[in-house]
Amino acid sequence: MPDPVRLLRTLEQAVEAFRKTPGRKGRLIEATEAEEVLVVGDLHGHLENFRRVLEIAQLNKNPNRHLVVQELVHGPFRYAAGGDKSHQLLDLVAALKCQYPQQVHLLLGNHELAQWTCEPIAKVDDDLNTLFCQGVDTAYGRHARDIYVIYHKLFATIPVAVRTPNRVFISHSLPSGIRLEKFNPAALTLDPSPEDELYAGGSIHALLWGRNTTSKHVARFLQKVDADYLISGHIPCEHGHEVPNDRQIILDAMGTPACYCLFPANRPLTQKELVGCIGKL
Repeated sequence: MPDPVRLLRTLEQAVEAFRKTPGRKGRLIEATEAEEVLVVGDLHGHLENFRRVLEIAQLNKNPNRHLVVQELVHGPFRYAAGGDKSHQLLDLVAALKCQYPQQVHLLLGNHELAQWTCEPIAKVDDDLNTLFCQGVDTAYGRHARDIYVIYHKLFATIPVAVRTPNRVFISHSLPSGIRLEKFNPAALTLDPSPEDELYAGGSIHALLWGRNTTSKHVARFLQKVDADYLISGHIPCEHGHEVPNDRQIILDAMGTPACYCLFPANRPLTQKELVGCIGKL
């Protein structure tokens, strides 16, 4: 476990690094300098899968390769004394952002949003928000409150989407049903995000909670965000990924098998080529 005082400094530095990410427009990153992008599905505190991601990414040897991770919190791993261990992955990604400030992007997922806004979120009988807080308390004791406050600053700062030069849009999800009609892409470019965008009815909330993957629906969404393809997470995938339509890939890395997509970002792609870039951890 990292020293809490040192961790506080790292988290503060990470918040500033996310805020100063090149290509940032509000909470949207235009990754214009990226030659390759490695996107990972939902991790939910899975440290071993994250370790494998780093081995594949080799960011030190590939300065024009960008790494996009998502949904780090609310995992199945528990402390013996109680609480969720997934904050450990949040700490590691914060440190990685400090080491590679231009290459690392953490996308806001619905679980981070729920933790930040105190929106109830549960799995079976577990209150995931409470378990997360208990884990931070178990790990950091008297420093837990200060660390938890900075986690909220982190959630308030990290991007909600990345768009690549070859028009691939990367977000945790997309708005469902009627919410797509009301979805305002301009909300993604506002910083700080207006409070009403973070709750049901807001565009950021809608972007993180949707599950409609029909071809027509996804095409309408991509037209709104000015992109050709969508890489998302949010939906569990038995085989680590799904290709539900001709414009979208869904990635899942919370268990086994776990998948990622490492694709060239500096030239046009077909979906067949994009699907061919999917690998297993």
